[in-house]
Amino acid sequence: MATPKLFRLKAEVAPAASGPRASVLPYARIRVDTGVFHLDQLYDYQIPEKLSDAIQVGVRVQLPFGSLETEGIVVARVAVPDRAGQLKNITKVLSSIPVATEQSLSLVDAISKHYACNPWDVIRSAIPPRVASVDKSFILDQSIQSTRYKSSVEFQTLAPHIEAHDQLLSIILNKRASGSVLIVAPDEKDVDRIVNALQTREQKVLKLTAAMSREERYRNYLLSMHGADSIVVGTRSAIFAPIRNLATIIVHKESSHDHYEVRSPGWNTRTVALLRAQTESIPLILTGFSPSIEVSELIDQRTVKYVNTKESLNVKAFSPSDGSLLPGRIFSEIKKALITGPVLFVAPRKGYGNALLCAHCRNVATCDCGGRLSVAAKAKAPTCVHCGKSFQQWKCSFCNRDKQYLAGRGIERAAEEISRAFPNFPVIVSAGEVIKERIDSKPALVLATPGAQPHVEGGYSAVVILDGMRFFGHTDLRTQERARELFMETSSMISPQGAVLLVIDDSHPIISSIARWNVAPLIKRELSERNELHLPPSVFSVVLVMDQGVGTQIADGLRKAHIDGRIPRSCNIYGPTEISKDRVKIVIHSEKRDAEALTDVVHELQRRRSIAKKDLFTLRVEPYSL
Repeated sequence: MATPKLFRLKAEVAPAASGPRASVLPYARIRVDTGVFHLDQLYDYQIPEKLSDAIQVGVRVQLPFGSLETEGIVVARVAVPDRAGQLKNITKVLSSIPVATEQSLSLVDAISKHYACNPWDVIRSAIPPRVASVDKSFILDQSIQSTRYKSSVEFQTLAPHIEAHDQLLSIILNKRASGSVLIVAPDEKDVDRIVNALQTREQKVLKLTAAMSREERYRNYLLSMHGADSIVVGTRSAIFAPIRNLATIIVHKESSHDHYEVRSPGWNTRTVALLRAQTESIPLILTGFSPSIEVSELIDQRTVKYVNTKESLNVKAFSPSDGSLLPGRIFSEIKKALITGPVLFVAPRKGYGNALLCAHCRNVATCDCGGRLSVAAKAKAPTCVHCGKSFQQWKCSFCNRDKQYLAGRGIERAAEEISRAFPNFPVIVSAGEVIKERIDSKPALVLATPGAQPHVEGGYSAVVILDGMRFFGHTDLRTQERARELFMETSSMISPQGAVLLVIDDSHPIISSIARWNVAPLIKRELSERNELHLPPSVFSVVLVMDQGVGTQIADGLRKAHIDGRIPRSCNIYGPTEISKDRVKIVIHSEKRDAEALTDVVHELQRRRSIAKKDLFTLRVEPYSL
């Protein structure tokens, strides 16, 4: 596509400057919060002499843009502006404390280019909102200098029997002597575990999460940038923090979906960390029980060093039979484990019964509206999941019998069946809104959904993963990745003498991966399959989501541009595919060498729609799921 000519807003030029201009470097190049997608370039403004001392790189300023006053961040001071004519003056300095550095602003630009978005969309994630009371009380230390380190990237597999945050603790304290350390964890729960572990070692920690109060988050952000060397622990947006003398970046549980930003432009922690480590020469450590498929490819290409501990676990598989929750042979293993401590059961679903079938003919129970029926609790009547209609006297529409069979057991039904199978043991359920952080190391039946497994001192006597194939049976591309991480993380929670009991076909390769504590064979197999099918990460992917009315028109336009050579030849365009009643998606794949060219094309398409005042697409570059 042809690059449009840059145009100048009439509002950029003022008829006359108000007050004397700064005598040294009198112009500021500013990243402006324009609120308009295609107005994403840097703008030059004149610096009044009275504000000259306060204006430096990273300072927030207020300035006129069009007919409004808006916010901007100073990127540079220059002697000569890019545009001729009398420029508008900066109105005032919102805060004399810099909230960004040249490096952090360059990182924002690089990420906005990679994700084809307006840079201010990235700044909203990268820099916390200003709090005036914090600015007034903050003392700026400008004597601090940073040190450069040698860049390196490695993935460290977390070991079994030891809690993940305790393993992370030794890595942090080892790197702490070199300078500041940044740890990015997937969620608030993991952040709190890491912070608590560090505080027990009397380490000063700065926390950066969206759940904090605005004042505390902004203060910690400024302290991490302008204070002494520190340990900073935060969720995904902390990856942008310009931390003083940063010696190491650690991305904890890097395959977690929580590392992907939900809001536009949908960046992810791993991509930002890899780019930052390379451009700023900072060692990067990725951790997890199993690497993401993208990191697996980098390991396979020897771009990322793979560090794995040699372990051996006691793993037994029990093939499911007759639709029973627990195969017959597993009972003796569970009874044996209950003598010494608690047993953890992980169920795929929350709730009670998620799919109702006829017990006689196995016909799926449906409502008149077409929705499936589910059972919310014991002795409750089946209810339609769509319209909510209740069936007090349900009968099969095919064979007219009334005996029910729950094919998709929820955790509440599983708890009911397991408590009957092992009476006289307390039952602890961790799921939904009631999640247990820790339990006592006493014999008990512990049932949890994925991500809600409670920790126990010394580990579980046994871990049972129910209905194992269901974790591998979802349709999206991340299914294998999520299942590997879940199986490995859950298995790591056993005691050194404990056992992993899997309700899964005994030929499944996950069994040997857990037993040897090595997922490499599984990863190599999936990478090979992805490569054969031309699916990410072997190809670069972009997804456009739009109103159904324009989907066909846009897809036809993209295909014509492909034929005309305005889109890289390696591209394949799929869709539009309906994803909801009025929304469709178009998926584009290209070879990795054409990634930048394809990103430029979709970015330009989005810019042109913005210029024409049309609705913008939801644009996702390398999304978590296609």
